[in-house]
Amino acid sequence: MKKALKSVTGRSRASCRRYLLALRVVFCLLPLLAHAASDYYRHIIFDNSLTSDSYFYSRSQASGKSFLEQQSGRLPVETKVFLTPPNAIRLQWQSAPEGGWLAEIATADLRNRLPGLSGHNLYFWIFSPQPISAANLPKIVLSNALEGLQVAEFPASFSEPLDLGKYTGDVLAGRWVEVRIPLSDCRTASIYPFKPEYLRSITFHQGRADDVRHTLIVDEIRVDDDPAGSTTLPAPSNVRAVGYDRHVEIEWDAVEPPALARYVIYRSLDGNNFSPVGIQLPGVHRYEDFLGKAGVQAQYKVAASDWHYRQSAYSDVASASTRELTDDELLTMLQKACFHYYWEGADPHSGMTRENIPGDDRVVATGASGFGIMALMVGVDRGFITREQGVRRLTTIVAFLEHAQRYHGAWSHYMDGNTGRTMPVFGMYDNGGDLVETSFLMQGLLAARQYFHGPGASEQSLYRGITELWETVEWDWYRETPSSDFLYRHWSPQWSFQIHHPLIGFNEVMITYLLGIASPTHSVPATLYYSGWAGQSDRAITYREGWSGSTDGNHYENGHTYYGIKLDVGVGPGGPLFFTHYSFMGFDPHSLHDRFTNSYFDNNRNITLINRAYSITNPKHFAGYGPNAWGLTASDGPDGYVAQAPDEADDRGTITPTGALASFPYTPEASMAAFKHYYRDLGNRMWDIYGLRDAFNQNADWISPIYMGLNQAPIVVMIENYRSGLVWKNFMSNPEIGIMLKRLDEVTAK
Repeated sequence: MKKALKSVTGRSRASCRRYLLALRVVFCLLPLLAHAASDYYRHIIFDNSLTSDSYFYSRSQASGKSFLEQQSGRLPVETKVFLTPPNAIRLQWQSAPEGGWLAEIATADLRNRLPGLSGHNLYFWIFSPQPISAANLPKIVLSNALEGLQVAEFPASFSEPLDLGKYTGDVLAGRWVEVRIPLSDCRTASIYPFKPEYLRSITFHQGRADDVRHTLIVDEIRVDDDPAGSTTLPAPSNVRAVGYDRHVEIEWDAVEPPALARYVIYRSLDGNNFSPVGIQLPGVHRYEDFLGKAGVQAQYKVAASDWHYRQSAYSDVASASTRELTDDELLTMLQKACFHYYWEGADPHSGMTRENIPGDDRVVATGASGFGIMALMVGVDRGFITREQGVRRLTTIVAFLEHAQRYHGAWSHYMDGNTGRTMPVFGMYDNGGDLVETSFLMQGLLAARQYFHGPGASEQSLYRGITELWETVEWDWYRETPSSDFLYRHWSPQWSFQIHHPLIGFNEVMITYLLGIASPTHSVPATLYYSGWAGQSDRAITYREGWSGSTDGNHYENGHTYYGIKLDVGVGPGGPLFFTHYSFMGFDPHSLHDRFTNSYFDNNRNITLINRAYSITNPKHFAGYGPNAWGLTASDGPDGYVAQAPDEADDRGTITPTGALASFPYTPEASMAAFKHYYRDLGNRMWDIYGLRDAFNQNADWISPIYMGLNQAPIVVMIENYRSGLVWKNFMSNPEIGIMLKRLDEVTAK
């Protein structure tokens, strides 16, 4: 490994100069947005619900003659009375003798959320429309696990019940009361010690059986230390508003003193009466207000708020009106919103793409960064940023990659954006190179190499830097042996090829074989396309059947018809839609044919049409599916990450907007109809600062609390390929790609 690292880090003086230049400019070039997310979510348990009827991360139950207001087993959301807009949780109960009730509020499931909460006290706010004596308030149990009937497994434990009234006294009517519970008061009631830092859920439950109906509104639950003393916050400045089709975007200049806890956005529809409509995190200076129709004028002002919930003076007022946009304007609006994930939300040190937001801000994703580079090209071409800004950002990324850990030229799946060191997110064997993620990254770099190829010194230096990265990826090493029929995904200096994952199609990794064949320095033979990617060996057949559960297409060629649509290549009815996106964001599928299909563009279109037809048929009767709500692909769902596909086993009721929206080149009319539905009909819950949220499941009343780096860029890039062919044209103009296609044609003809 030391030898491999030396060959990369001990490069040319030009490489070192690029790196030092990047270090000097990085902090002034990368907008400081969304970088407080990790710290914020080390404290917050609940601030607002994405759904307006019930809170997904809650559980409720009543027994005997006791009563608890519920919505399908969850706690109802309160939308009229709240501390921080736009909502809170409503707790309405009646404690009867011999009865019982419980109301659990859990931490939200965020991918790569840093484990552990930071602070010595539990805080939350309560409001009651009627007075409640301390003796009649509920009890509280804190738990390190999501509760229910279960076997105790270390380190899961729970506390002895705490009397809420001990910390509040009698609750007066019509006023907010902050509750402060020192976590040192919590004593374990489990067989294991209670660890407050690993708090997962708070359960309110029946206390004194007074048999009277009570209501508490609960908001802003967090773990923290006592806030610092009083500080006067300055009002946000330079507030501006821009109206779009159904929403208004509000922006302001940064106000980031240490005491800042949130921004509060106020709206007026009559120019006089302002009401709070939402909050925004520190570090983010943009808010999307969904008004629901065109032709609405609204006025906005913004205030800064501290942890004591004391607000600054209001900003000046900004005004904007929504208006009906043309289809072309709608696409630009969507591309720009998704582009912000890769511009504002990028890691501030490396410029690389975060795996998800919110999440662990340290983790940058190699493949998603390749997608983000292609989105950067679109951002420049559409005028979202200047060409100079694009060059500077890409220079920062290339300088980071030159000095990041590499393994025979390949980068790992995840890296620390500060240091470039591998982050083995998937376990101890995942501590080396990942050839698939490297190929996604290189697809983006090669497209950018051709786009940013102007005569100026900065672009010429960038061209040379990308070329050096490209030529030092040892694709042939990941063959394992010179006689192997496959490329393998992983290699680690500690574990070698222990994971031993062969790359076998049809799926999302075709680009790995194409780039391996195209490499000018470490190429693999074109015959590997047919022995590995489209292999007919028992191993390849078993592999395809294993992940799909189907014998259709287990020999790579399919030939079956689904919903009246013939599929040349693909396993089962085609799999998740990211199979048609990831390898084809730069590589133009019009340009490829083989022994099994005359056109991968047509084949990808048919996979997309089958996916949509399945959603229209909706054999599992999930809520929300239909002609304008389709596109089963990979994303988080109510039960975690799932690669959803149009089949019995892999359809879980979750719709991921990128499925339909990144399919614009294949199904432009159907994709536009889906976008209008997601935006115009569901936008009040789905539209936010990076465009449409990652996924939703109407059956479970769930909306993803995160955005994913793998999902927003395909929307930006594939829409642009539909509109102008920009990324396809630039990637395909690399001379190595033309040579690779000739090599493939030669082996195909044999």
